[in-house]
Amino acid sequence: MSRNLLMLGAAPDLSELRDTLVRLEDTIIFALIERSQFKHNADIYQTGKMNFNNGYKGSFLSWFLKEVEHVHAKVRRYQSPDEYPFTDDLPDPVLPPLDYPPVLVDPKNININHEIFSVYVDTVVPGITTKGDDKNYGSSATRDIECLQALSRRIHYGKFVAESKFQDPKTHDQYVQLIKEQNRDELMRLLTNQRVENLLLKRLKAKAIIYGQDLSAASLDANGNINGGCSLLSATASANAGDERVKTRVDYDLVVSLYRDYVIPLTKEVEVEYLLHRLD
Repeated sequence: MSRNLLMLGAAPDLSELRDTLVRLEDTIIFALIERSQFKHNADIYQTGKMNFNNGYKGSFLSWFLKEVEHVHAKVRRYQSPDEYPFTDDLPDPVLPPLDYPPVLVDPKNININHEIFSVYVDTVVPGITTKGDDKNYGSSATRDIECLQALSRRIHYGKFVAESKFQDPKTHDQYVQLIKEQNRDELMRLLTNQRVENLLLKRLKAKAIIYGQDLSAASLDANGNINGGCSLLSATASANAGDERVKTRVDYDLVVSLYRDYVIPLTKEVEVEYLLHRLD
C-alpha cells in the first residue's frame, strides 16, 4: 500500500511522486473517454447562452462548476494541499479542519486553473468529441468537471515535484543560487528531464490505446486475443510503429499531445513559479 504523501511532513521523493502521477494518468484518460461519449454541446461553454433564473451571466459549465465546488468546499476538499478550486469566494467547511503537516512553501498560493480551464474548453473538448448537440448538457458538464479536477490536481502536483527537487542534496545549492538570481530560464533548464518526459509520452500513448479499445464489440479467445489474433499489446506495438491506425474511443494521439503541449509545460510553469518564491 502506498503512503499518504500529504501526511509525511516532508517533501516526498521523486519516485513516490511519480507513482502518484502515473495513477493520475489513468484517471485523466478514463475521464476523457467518459466525456467523449457525448457530443461537443458547445452551448454549455458559451457565456449568456443559458437563461438562469437567478440572473447568473456566465456559461452553464462555469455555473455548474461553481455549484459543485461550493459543495466540495463545505466538506473541506480544498483544505487538502493537492486540491485547487476554479472558483473564488468559497464557503468555509462544515467539518473541522484536518491537520496536514506543512510541506510546501507557497506564499503566492499559486493557482493556474484559469489557464487549465481555457485549454480544456478551447482545445481538449473539441478534440475528443464529435460536432453537434445531443442535449446531454448535465452529463457532459459532469464529465467536464471530472476532467478539469483531475487535470488541475495533476498540474499543481508540480509544487510537490519542485519541492522534492529543491530538497535534493545533489542540486539544492544550484536551485538556491538560481532562485536568488530569479533566473527563470535556468530554473526551467535545471528541472527539465527530457528522458523522463519522453518515457511518459510513450507510456501515455500505450495506455490510451489499451484503455480506449471497445472490448465489448470484440470477440476474445482463451488467450485474450481480439478479432482473430490481434492482442492489445500487438495493437499498441502496431500504433507505435506507425502501422495501421488502431481505432479507440478517444484519439490516443490527442491524449499524447494534451500532455506534450499543455500538461507538461503547465506543470513546469507551476514548478518554476513555486521555486521563484521558495525563499520568500
